Amino acid sequence: MMSQEAGEPAYERRSPWMLMIQRFKKNKRATVGLWMVLIFVFVAIFARWLAPYDPIAQNMQIILNAPSLSHPFGTDEYGRDILSRVIYGAQISLMVGVVGVLISIVFGVALGTVSGYFGGKADILIMRIMDVFMAFPSFLLALAIVSVLGPGMVNVMIAIGIFSIPAFARISRSSVMSVNSKEYIEAAKSMGSGHMRIIFKHVIPNSIAPIIVLSTMRIATAILTASGLSFLGMGAQPPTPELGAMLSSGRDYLRSDPYVSTIPGLAIMFMVLAFNMLGDGIRDALDPKMKL
Repeated sequence: MMSQEAGEPAYERRSPWMLMIQRFKKNKRATVGLWMVLIFVFVAIFARWLAPYDPIAQNMQIILNAPSLSHPFGTDEYGRDILSRVIYGAQISLMVGVVGVLISIVFGVALGTVSGYFGGKADILIMRIMDVFMAFPSFLLALAIVSVLGPGMVNVMIAIGIFSIPAFARISRSSVMSVNSKEYIEAAKSMGSGHMRIIFKHVIPNSIAPIIVLSTMRIATAILTASGLSFLGMGAQPPTPELGAMLSSGRDYLRSDPYVSTIPGLAIMFMVLAFNMLGDGIRDALDPKMKL
């Protein structure tokens, strides 16, 4: 007997993850987004060695110097090298985005899994609490949390983690409810497997795909929110080289020296764009309806 029918497509022999990788590779926008993210991650990791100057060192003799060979992005109102500050600002933005999203993943997935797996009163209580949080605009909720906790990047990460919990809880709940109705879950229950074993071995691994997509896009939202809070003076405090704070301090020089604020603004835009493009690509790659 032949091991494969003559007309059977070759891609059917591949695993779902291989099919996902193939779909992702064929998405040019997703590939560009991935490379952009990798570049930002590389810059963030090696900021100490890539930055040509100390990002907080002031030099009053070169205040507001236009871009030149010695200072490719120019200098700000305190004579600080803007390129060095943007490099360190990318590091801070990525750290805030990743840590904030990790906080929301831990609590959001836990709440969503409990809600979707057990249902009943636990489901009603958790979802109503999530509805209360979702009734507030995300940025205003983050602003309110930081106002209570006080300005600072640690509090910004906590605020981002809190306002992102409802999104992860709802996505996790719907994915868990879909997985919970599968035959292998019923088989595991009938064999006497405990709830924790079923959740960690079967439910979460098979409902993780939407969480990955949401995580990537939420990092972009977290970066934008952190920059907005710093722009308002509620995030990074001087002289921390944070992109939103740099954008705020440079707005007074938009007419005379626009590069002081436009360069940090472009850095924020490209970081957010990169993660959104990557998230869209992962979502399309995980969609089984997408053709190779």
